[in-house]
Amino acid sequence: MALFNRTPRAPLEYARTLWLRSWVGAVMVFLYAPLLVLMIFSFNDSKRNIVWHGFTTKYYVKAWNDSALIEALGNSLTIAALSTVFSLVLGTMAAIMVWRFRFPFKSAVDGVMALPIIVPEICLGVAFLIFFSAIQWPTDLVWPFNLSAITIAHITFSFPFVTMVVRSRLAGFNKEQEEAAKDLGASEWQAFRDVLLPHIRPALIAGALLAFTLSLDDFVITFFTAGPDTITFPVKVYSMVRFSVTPEVNAASTILIVLTVALTAVALKFQGVKAISESH
Repeated sequence: MALFNRTPRAPLEYARTLWLRSWVGAVMVFLYAPLLVLMIFSFNDSKRNIVWHGFTTKYYVKAWNDSALIEALGNSLTIAALSTVFSLVLGTMAAIMVWRFRFPFKSAVDGVMALPIIVPEICLGVAFLIFFSAIQWPTDLVWPFNLSAITIAHITFSFPFVTMVVRSRLAGFNKEQEEAAKDLGASEWQAFRDVLLPHIRPALIAGALLAFTLSLDDFVITFFTAGPDTITFPVKVYSMVRFSVTPEVNAASTILIVLTVALTAVALKFQGVKAISESH
């Protein structure tokens, strides 16, 4: 009965709601229409993307058989995976440290950790280039610009984002729950594993996704820290785009988009299953 006795909205409120929905819809179209066009033209049977000449999947086959492109994608996925793992560990530890403990110059430490978020990427790229070039090993060899240098650079600018997400989640945590667990005989590790970790699990998943995405599509910092023998997917796509935007580039980009969306969907599904199991 309550459904049929719903109070009608005033004309002004209806117009405001309609305007807001239209504005959000227009923004969504503006943001995602280029991605949709890119995916559509990846099936274009033409070497140029201006005119549609027919449907084909040959550019996906061509991209799959491009050994350099596959190697670049493998490098990007490897770097993103390593960066995500280390950023998740470092970011979570930093968030818990700043949230739980009081120590001298805490505000300064908090500000320093936020620097990679604030500083422009071009500045970070130049800084990493100078830093890795200046490192001298016992054999007087300069740090090799390979996957390790790129991974360290990606961890440096990714883990503050994880810290930010985890800290926002910790702000709503009731510390009395952890104290109650300790009063019942739980150790520090047991209290962290059984009380604190389940609470911050959604933030860990969100932070991991954020770190993975930031590392996977980064171009500027990677461009400055990659050596001549190491190339990642964004750098490879940039080198291909310098000549022309072909359907092969669109096909490779579409594969990356589908991969990212699939991983995000799996993570969100996993998070939803966890939330349902915890509620029961």
